[in-house]
Amino acid sequence: MLIDKPAPRIVLPALDAQANAFAPTDLAAGHVTVLNVFASWCVPCREEAPGLAAIRRMDGVALYGMVWKDSAAKARAFLDEVGDPYARIDLDADGRAGIDWGVYGVPETFVIDPHGVVRLRYAGPLVGDALSNIVLPAIAKAKNEG
Repeated sequence: MLIDKPAPRIVLPALDAQANAFAPTDLAAGHVTVLNVFASWCVPCREEAPGLAAIRRMDGVALYGMVWKDSAAKARAFLDEVGDPYARIDLDADGRAGIDWGVYGVPETFVIDPHGVVRLRYAGPLVGDALSNIVLPAIAKAKNEG
């Protein structure tokens, strides 16, 4: 639905005082963005923590998170437990922004090129083949779009 289209221009609050929010301009700031949509109640979201940490270490890639249909306190406790790999985190407590992104469950991940165009939407945890054969190649391809 969003593939090869500009990322939604939505402004959300930061998760909490410990996090910085991202804005639409951050998604078109000249770097590849990986946006991971997660929630504390999501069991597969725990499984993808190592994959997200690997993405966070990649040069030229910004990893942002969007908490979906969850509370700030529960999401922060989740991140304190599994690790917080995100450079910026927005809170979509009521799930309305997720509608614009086409989110229908968590985890979901979007790869956005340096111009703010969505190049991949992946529904499911970033583990194993999904990470190595789908998401990482999409990140490499998005870097070339810059």
